[in-house]
Amino acid sequence: MIDRLETIILSAIQTIYDAWGWFGVAALLVFENATGITPSEVILGLAGWMLIAEHQLPISTIFLGGLYAALGSTLGASLTYWVARLGGRPVVDKFARWLRIDPVHITRAEYQFHRWGAGLVLVGRVMPGIRTLISIPAGLARMSFTTFFIATFIGAYAWCTLLIGAGYVLGHEWTLVSTYLKQYLPYLLIGGMAALAIYIYYTRRLLVPAFAHVRSNDD
Repeated sequence: MIDRLETIILSAIQTIYDAWGWFGVAALLVFENATGITPSEVILGLAGWMLIAEHQLPISTIFLGGLYAALGSTLGASLTYWVARLGGRPVVDKFARWLRIDPVHITRAEYQFHRWGAGLVLVGRVMPGIRTLISIPAGLARMSFTTFFIATFIGAYAWCTLLIGAGYVLGHEWTLVSTYLKQYLPYLLIGGMAALAIYIYYTRRLLVPAFAHVRSNDD
């Protein structure tokens, strides 16, 4: 049963990639980031194998593929952002029930967002379990869409390029992408938290003197 399901998934994705190429990758990631249903590890791992390794394209294609994938991810995340921003928590809770998302996860993501702010949108894009949820508290908090879009794109580009590269290296053993991701996830989280701490440090270092200067001028 599992083997048959895997064959169906591979066949369907292969058809999409053959017909649309990297636009197909972007379209799948719009859906994945808007709903959280299809795992990006599968979409991107297969893209690295089917669209680069199988066609013997240069390794630099990984970075171009990451661009298409990041755009799709950002567009999908933006849909979720606007649903949360315009509809508020009642609409979010309705969609959560429809997509079988535990509201506790949304509440937890909302708490983390209020604690860490825009930095979590950037770093959260490389954290499984948070990356597709972080758009919701950002929308509920009415975060600047420009800031949200830029932070999401940067984080998504890093995530997508990493997984496409893993698929390229592993080839037909694309299922190992998820295995290695879980194995090295602690290191990714540590790196992500370090990046977040650096972001907060430099943001405060730049904003506090500027704020003090504005206040002194007002006085």
